[in-house]
Amino acid sequence: MTTLDFAVILVYFVGIAAYGIWVSRNMKGSEGYFLGNRKFRWWTMMGQAFGTGTHAEMPVAQTGACFQLGFATIWYQWKNMLITPFYWLIAPWYRRSNAVTTGEMLSNRYGRSMGLFYSIFAILFLVFTMGTMLQGAAKVISIASGGEITSNTVVIAMTLAFMVYSFIGGLTAAAHTELIQGLLIVVLSFMLIPLGLRDVGGFSEMRSHLPTEFFGLYSEASGLGAFTIAMLAINGIVGITAQPHMMSVMSTGNTELACRIGQTYGTFVKRFITIGWAFTGLIVATMVIQRGAVLEDPEFAFGYAARELLAPGLVGLLVACILAANMSTCSNFMVGSGALFTRDIYKPYVNAQITDAQELRLGRMSGLILTSISVLFALVVGNVLSAFLFVETIAAFMGIAIFGGVIWKRANRYGAIAAVVVAFVAYYIINFSDTGTLQLIYTWQPAPFGKAILAGFSTLVIVSLLTKPEPAETAGDFFDKMNHLAPDDRPKGQNPTAKEMGRDLILLDVGTWFKRERWVGFKKRYREDLGGFLLAWLMVGFLIFVAWLLMQIH
Repeated sequence: MTTLDFAVILVYFVGIAAYGIWVSRNMKGSEGYFLGNRKFRWWTMMGQAFGTGTHAEMPVAQTGACFQLGFATIWYQWKNMLITPFYWLIAPWYRRSNAVTTGEMLSNRYGRSMGLFYSIFAILFLVFTMGTMLQGAAKVISIASGGEITSNTVVIAMTLAFMVYSFIGGLTAAAHTELIQGLLIVVLSFMLIPLGLRDVGGFSEMRSHLPTEFFGLYSEASGLGAFTIAMLAINGIVGITAQPHMMSVMSTGNTELACRIGQTYGTFVKRFITIGWAFTGLIVATMVIQRGAVLEDPEFAFGYAARELLAPGLVGLLVACILAANMSTCSNFMVGSGALFTRDIYKPYVNAQITDAQELRLGRMSGLILTSISVLFALVVGNVLSAFLFVETIAAFMGIAIFGGVIWKRANRYGAIAAVVVAFVAYYIINFSDTGTLQLIYTWQPAPFGKAILAGFSTLVIVSLLTKPEPAETAGDFFDKMNHLAPDDRPKGQNPTAKEMGRDLILLDVGTWFKRERWVGFKKRYREDLGGFLLAWLMVGFLIFVAWLLMQIH
């Protein structure tokens, strides 16, 4: 690390904090702090979805996996490629719920107790995820700097920086800084490739040193067969619905269309840059063979490339990009955790008469405290990829209640809570019986996950059918909201059904899927759902084609 590198990092810290404070200068009230008053444009929504969904542990884990097993491990990140088109269909759920947090959304669907249960889970999820991200950044920066920047320094400096502007500006600061930091993440994802190709001697040298299967887009040798990819996809589609930050990234646009575009295409940007992470892994694998080097941990691959390839100043830029990937997400998570504690725990159970000013103050302080706790989890994270898959897996089990509760009207609170508990217990029992050891984070395997998620959904159906339905004042009101546009999306002075506007939700209520009424005026009713969904699948095909084309270069 040179003086120039440290100068670049310092400019980044000061600049992004100052920008976050400046853009939020007019922020007022708890609604503005937690949701930015739902006024973000589509490009800000894209930046928010991309920045929040992209963390520093992702290039660390993906580059390490490709370094060890080849390009086909891109499906560890691309598992959600196959479900990204569904984001177009899911985004309206959150906006139409008119809730501030996902906990409130569940309270509206199942009752207050289920909202509390989810909120406790969500806070733990955010703490675990932030800890994983902090560890991911620490791994890269420590090795990229040759040990000159310690892991503890990374964690503390990064946490303090995003705390400053998040504490002051809330989601407004988080969303707008994510747009800027998203550009830095793109730089991070591709800056090593041209330098690495020059160092190893180009594609021909890579192919001469690495096994042929390292260049396949699909390979059983990588450990990612069809069944594994299918389980990862299910993990993604069910789990995404329960991730706490989905309320902010899917509902805070100035229109429902802005929310759909932001979440779907912001995520596609992430799918694109994953190609850069994966290709960097192949470059590092070639470098190590050519130099006779040894990496103690595959997840050191990204940091090793940075240390060996980057000139003074560029190391500082890389560190700034890594910090951007984490700070953009942690900022959103800090605001979200404060909202969950304030709106879903303190307000309904401690002080229902809390004023807006008190709510804003408590949201800030609770977010600050919960973010500080995440640092402790960072100290016990070993393998970043396993930790990353762990937090997504626990979200999938909680997602049974949300995903199942939206697509099936008959689901009730008893079935929902039983489903989540059964899925969690089954997951640990199956892993314990397979490994003989009891631990918090198991290496993710498709079979235990598949069995656990099946047990969870089966429990949701069986218990819901055996117990009484939800009262009309809870489920009925919830589905009425789903069948209408959110207040800001309605024609002025009117409240038409979404069906009349061509914006009915095709995933809503599985109970009507096989009835004749579902198909009456099908194209007109689901015009926006169907058009956006098909266009998103074309984007999936395009990105897979780009990756395949890259692997054909000799």
